[in-house]
Amino acid sequence: MANIFDVAKYILEQKGKMTTWKLQKLCYYSQAWTLAWTDDPLFEEDFQAWENGPVCRELYDAHKGLFLIDTMDLREGKSTELTDDEKEMIDIVLESYGDKLSDWLRQKTHEERPWQIARGDLQECEHCEVTITKDSMREYYEGL
Repeated sequence: MANIFDVAKYILEQKGKMTTWKLQKLCYYSQAWTLAWTDDPLFEEDFQAWENGPVCRELYDAHKGLFLIDTMDLREGKSTELTDDEKEMIDIVLESYGDKLSDWLRQKTHEERPWQIARGDLQECEHCEVTITKDSMREYYEGL
């Protein structure tokens, strides 16, 4: 199975340099829509319901301190680990979300149930490391 670094590397290869916020959200949507379309995760790593939307801790730790990121900044991951079907699913996500601004993607995730459920009653500005479950992602996105 691919990991989040393989997916992030592929996204950066396809879209070029971007903000780390945007990369996180594109990885999130790649996972969410893959769950909705196949019932299986694209990668095992989880997302947490941070103030600025879904964040994968492992990916964050790899780009911590960076605002912009490109393939050279991400030492881990090999896009060659992805199957053609996985690349096709990511490409579909990139067609829909790849040209959106980071702030738009952040706001979009804040309007959706998986992030809201994980955060519960917390205010938007409050710290949170609660996991956004794959089940909540699957249920929400397959219902759209």
